[in-house]
Amino acid sequence: MSDYQMGAVESRFADMIWDNEPITSTELAKRSEALMKWKKSTTYTVLKRLCEKGIFQNQKGIVTSLISRQEFYAIQSEKFVAETFGGSLPAFLAAFTARKHLTPEEAAHLRRMIAEYEEG
Repeated sequence: MSDYQMGAVESRFADMIWDNEPITSTELAKRSEALMKWKKSTTYTVLKRLCEKGIFQNQKGIVTSLISRQEFYAIQSEKFVAETFGGSLPAFLAAFTARKHLTPEEAAHLRRMIAEYEEG
């Protein structure tokens, strides 16, 4: 599990895997050709790269995830907050809400999350 970064195209490909796993590599190549206009070799190259990053595995032609989509995006979010805001979630939220106002429902949801966190 080394580098959990993905570009936009890899992310789209990963979503295809997460949405359909377990999926055979043959079926994945067919879907990639239909949806992304990729050749089979491109599919296998990108799949190999994502497997090397520790996100997916391809065992005997069956592709499955090693981390869930939710885990992946949680890691990306943590990394972004750490690199951009010195790890300060309040600083991130202040910057985020300076331009995008929270709806009452979003604010209530955040309050519930904090309460649940405090309760353990």
